Amino acid sequence: MKEKATLQPVRRRFIQRAVQTLAGVTLFGLKPAVLAQATAPGSNLARSPITDPDAALRELTLGNLRFQQGQMTHPDNTLERRTLVAAKQQPYAIIFACSDSREAPELIFDEGLGDLFVIRTAGHVLDGAALGSLEFGVAELGIPLLVVLGHERCGAVTATMDVVERRALAPGNIETLVAAIRPAVLYGKGEGAARVDQVVRANTALTIQRLQRSAILAEAVERGKLKIVGGHYDLDTGAVSFGVTLPE
Repeated sequence: MKEKATLQPVRRRFIQRAVQTLAGVTLFGLKPAVLAQATAPGSNLARSPITDPDAALRELTLGNLRFQQGQMTHPDNTLERRTLVAAKQQPYAIIFACSDSREAPELIFDEGLGDLFVIRTAGHVLDGAALGSLEFGVAELGIPLLVVLGHERCGAVTATMDVVERRALAPGNIETLVAAIRPAVLYGKGEGAARVDQVVRANTALTIQRLQRSAILAEAVERGKLKIVGGHYDLDTGAVSFGVTLPE
């Protein structure tokens, strides 16, 4: 696919400043020319398989920037790509995300067929099947990056907070979700949206702690073959911030 004309200087400077505000981007030392090319409307750049965790995180960051600015390139959605990945997949990142319909990983990171290995449960609650899927992605596919992706105003989190406050039980198997998210509620301070945000972030950080107990994942991290990071998706802006930790 031919690239469209490069961005106008003013827009280019705006995008460059926006990239620098995203957590972790400055670690990668992006050159302005590379950034402008990656965010140019209609670009669909060919790339080699990504095996480095930091390179994978940079790719996600650039894709999310395109999504925020409405400059999606929709890569890897061609007939040729479908034929290629039918024979073998080489996704560069695992996204363990909430099932929320507004948080579709392939869309918010502007990726296509074979790029992301996605596992989703409400509140990204970790169970045996989810953990086994994550371990499979690392052990069998060699994926170098695992992102636990929470999001603003998570319904599973707010439902858990409500059940905990009422000292009640959730109906049916929804209680399974509540039981898993419940420890994060203890980290919520204050009231309203700020408290919900703290619990959402705590739930992401606690999920990462549980993943670190996996022998398969821990070994890959120790060998430098895998990085596990927490992400937070803003429903209003479309921005993903990385580096989520437990609220103090």
